[in-house]
Amino acid sequence: PEGIAALHRLKILWLSGTGLAALPEGLCQLSALESLMLDGNRLRALPAGFGSLQRLKMLNLSSNLLGEFPAPILALPPPVDNNRIRYLPDSIVLLHSLEELVLQGNQIAILPEGFGQLSRVTLWKIKDNPLIQPPYEVCMKGIPYIAAYQQELAHSQPALKPRLKLVLMGLKDAGKTLLRRCLMEEDGQREEVGSLEAGSTQPRGCPGQQHRGSKGIEVMDWTADAERGLTFIVYELAGDPSYDVIQSFFLSPGALYVLVVNLSAYVPQHFYPSVGYFLHWLGSKVPHAVVCMVGTHADLCAERELEEKCLDIHHQIAQQEKRDAEGLQSLVQQVDEALGQDFDLRCSSPHAAFYGVSDKNLRRKKAQFQYLLNHRPQILSPVLPFSCRDRCQVRRLRDKLLSVAEHRDIFPNLHRVLPKSWQVLEELHFQPQAQQLWLSWWDSARLGLQAGLTEDRLQSALSYLHESGKLLYFEEHLTLREYVFHNLPRLIDILNVFCQRDATVLLQKLLSDTHIDELRATQLHHYVEGFLLHGLLPAHIIRLLLKPHVQSREDLQLILELLEKMGLCYCVNKPKCKPLNGAAAWYKFPCYVKNEVPHAEAWINGASLSGQSFVVEQLQIEYSFPFIFPPGLFARYSVQINSHVVQRSDGKYQIYAYRGKVPVVVSYRPARGALQPDTLSIASHASLPNIWTAWQAITPLVEELNVLLQEWPGLYYTVHVLCSKCLKRGSPNPHTFPGELLSQPRPEGLTEIICPKNGSERVNVALVYPPTPTVISPCSK
Repeated sequence: PEGIAALHRLKILWLSGTGLAALPEGLCQLSALESLMLDGNRLRALPAGFGSLQRLKMLNLSSNLLGEFPAPILALPPPVDNNRIRYLPDSIVLLHSLEELVLQGNQIAILPEGFGQLSRVTLWKIKDNPLIQPPYEVCMKGIPYIAAYQQELAHSQPALKPRLKLVLMGLKDAGKTLLRRCLMEEDGQREEVGSLEAGSTQPRGCPGQQHRGSKGIEVMDWTADAERGLTFIVYELAGDPSYDVIQSFFLSPGALYVLVVNLSAYVPQHFYPSVGYFLHWLGSKVPHAVVCMVGTHADLCAERELEEKCLDIHHQIAQQEKRDAEGLQSLVQQVDEALGQDFDLRCSSPHAAFYGVSDKNLRRKKAQFQYLLNHRPQILSPVLPFSCRDRCQVRRLRDKLLSVAEHRDIFPNLHRVLPKSWQVLEELHFQPQAQQLWLSWWDSARLGLQAGLTEDRLQSALSYLHESGKLLYFEEHLTLREYVFHNLPRLIDILNVFCQRDATVLLQKLLSDTHIDELRATQLHHYVEGFLLHGLLPAHIIRLLLKPHVQSREDLQLILELLEKMGLCYCVNKPKCKPLNGAAAWYKFPCYVKNEVPHAEAWINGASLSGQSFVVEQLQIEYSFPFIFPPGLFARYSVQINSHVVQRSDGKYQIYAYRGKVPVVVSYRPARGALQPDTLSIASHASLPNIWTAWQAITPLVEELNVLLQEWPGLYYTVHVLCSKCLKRGSPNPHTFPGELLSQPRPEGLTEIICPKNGSERVNVALVYPPTPTVISPCSK
């Protein structure tokens, strides 16, 4: 009300989530006001006199409908994330003492010239904006990179080179390879720059023949229209689940995705594995992904059958999207209801939804749900029927892809301006003479000098090329930062080798040397068997498999470091110093482990856990994935945790290990039915006085998983702490406490919490809250 102006001494005013659409002018007369919370409302502008609140130290305008950056608050920019701001005022670059700038989730495309001058900004959040200038990849790296880009642009000729990443995905035998060849040969263009299998081109007009699909992931360039300068880099993903552990690396923002369905083989009952699963997978990795649906083998369907199948796919996609959106809307409503309660009330009863969860964590949770709702996949049209026999259909699909690529609203990043020196650097890295597997930092620096980049300016250019998927450069990795992996096609060939589950193919690679005797051939056969059963290989056999890609010991060591960094394998017996006896280093590839559970003898004292039930308390953190469990996540996670554990034993779905002397178990349980979620849990045990040791054991593993899950910004999952009393009773459905409590300090004065499943039992607070809050809050993106 306007009468609020009478509260002259008011210092703190919290109006979060109250549905305000406008603020009264009287608010501007509260001269003593120091803290004002206005997040989660419907504000489109601030009152003209807002700048008169001179004592204001804390202001939050997150999650409103602001279309412009409010001029009155320029001197004290508050968090204005999740609004509709389209641009920043030029005068913002004059705020040299600015330390925090939270702008994520707006509609900002261009940052003001000189923005890089804000060198004191340490808290910088800009993701989920349609940034063109500087490019999104540069902005995400931080203010120093923005400064380097703007300086480079100022004294370098700008260059415009539209180049779009085109990704073909779908089930095995969906017809991806034939579709790609028909598209590229329509214009007489076919320039393959990387493929595991160099197959001959099938002539156009023979689509009815069964075509043996390509093996592994393939990448190639396609100049679709030389006159318009439209170039695609085409990635054809494998339909074989064996490649799941690496395929997600090739799903990135700013690409056009073609989801391919074999219409001849399609039946409505198999919609989810054929289409729905891929949309969930893509949406969880690349929110707001642009998808074009293509139905192949159209010539093998009768006209009515073709129409019915296309309509069914279109209808079921709409149904799946509706279900997902309604589910997320329901979650937003639940969070809103919880935010409407007083925090003390939420903490008073374990029966309450979001028991004990702070307002800050709830607002973060709501912002994540809103983000998922606002970034649904962009499915461009109904299914486009396609047959290589029908040249009109080939041309229509080709024209469709070109028109989408040129659409400024769909792909604004293709029309951005880059410094000419950055484009030259990219071209120099891909010259024929630079086709070795990797370049040293100094080799790359010499190419930088040719492009006109000094060493201090090279870092930003390489970082941009890495973030935009042109090459790999790990600037924060102790070993890998000395190298630039510029030859992606050869790297993909190497990755394909380790996803190849065909013993015959692997043996052919190992037996390519004609001088191998029978005894040696038998040994190699045993190595392949061990690899396909247990995922184990010694380094010297890995080197044989990678011929001719790996020429030297340095090549091999670098590739192994890279595979470990990507989460494909880890060294089982890595020595702390160089072994004196020359023992072979063995590597474990978790995605190959066949046994569902580890060997029983590995779980020392594990079997006696039930016998110790009166003294031992169980600690278990469970991650639940209602929509999709990221393909390959468990295998990658098992690599990431290796540096934290000892005496480990791996199964396909479980890992037994120790952190020091404390046992830990990591378990993955696939969904048991359509309505059941996949779960991944991290557990340990200790006596109550020593429960801090169990927390110490599992906390680094929880934080490692949280970091890995940040690669999936569109993924919905929940985290819970399971009730130790329920676990001790052997309850099939133990009570779950909210995972957000892991990132909150233990409440003062609280020693026990009632278990809602059994009101007579009380759980010690040390079994729900860790001694120290985790670094990354679960479910935060």
